[in-house]
Amino acid sequence: MSYSKFVIASGNAGKLKEFKQLFADTDINICPQSDFDVPEAIEDGLSFIENAIIKARNAAKHSGLPSIADDSGLEVDALNGAPGIYSARFSEDHNGVRVSDDTNNAKLLGLLDGVSEEQRSARFVCALAFMRHENDPSPVVCAARWEGVILPAPRGESGFGYDPIFYVPEYACASAELDRDIKNRVSHRGQALKILLDQLNELGLLL
Repeated sequence: MSYSKFVIASGNAGKLKEFKQLFADTDINICPQSDFDVPEAIEDGLSFIENAIIKARNAAKHSGLPSIADDSGLEVDALNGAPGIYSARFSEDHNGVRVSDDTNNAKLLGLLDGVSEEQRSARFVCALAFMRHENDPSPVVCAARWEGVILPAPRGESGFGYDPIFYVPEYACASAELDRDIKNRVSHRGQALKILLDQLNELGLLL
């Protein structure tokens, strides 16, 4: 069976915008999970892939549609891979409430204060999971990485999350300074989506 309509298991406006841009050249109709009042999934996995599957299953269950879920984050080598799967809630308050991207960035930069450029290597990681339905026994999963360096201060006005402090050596600028089309092509999410679409095509799951 092939599909032409998916629900995207995310409520993150920045991610949804990127997904729509990434799917712009396809005939796939994507809908945010908010269109179906899907409740937020409990992300209690221990890896990006586990959390992506959890979110995809939750969205498929409540929407009745095939779902694609993304779980992504930033790994900083000097912090032993942190913030990792906790990237979005890195600086959540004492009540467990997520705060702003700026606060996450400020906390990360504070932890790296005094760390040399040579030791500020990092990467964005994106795991994607596709589930045909809630009980899909064989989700299609893939992952991609985007290498870079953490800047000493934010730069650029585009993107979201850690983009302003993630330096991309290949383009000599921050992720938040990249042209949108270039970012969609080279980012962790862009790379992972290409891998996923190739797999779905090979399996005959796309119209």
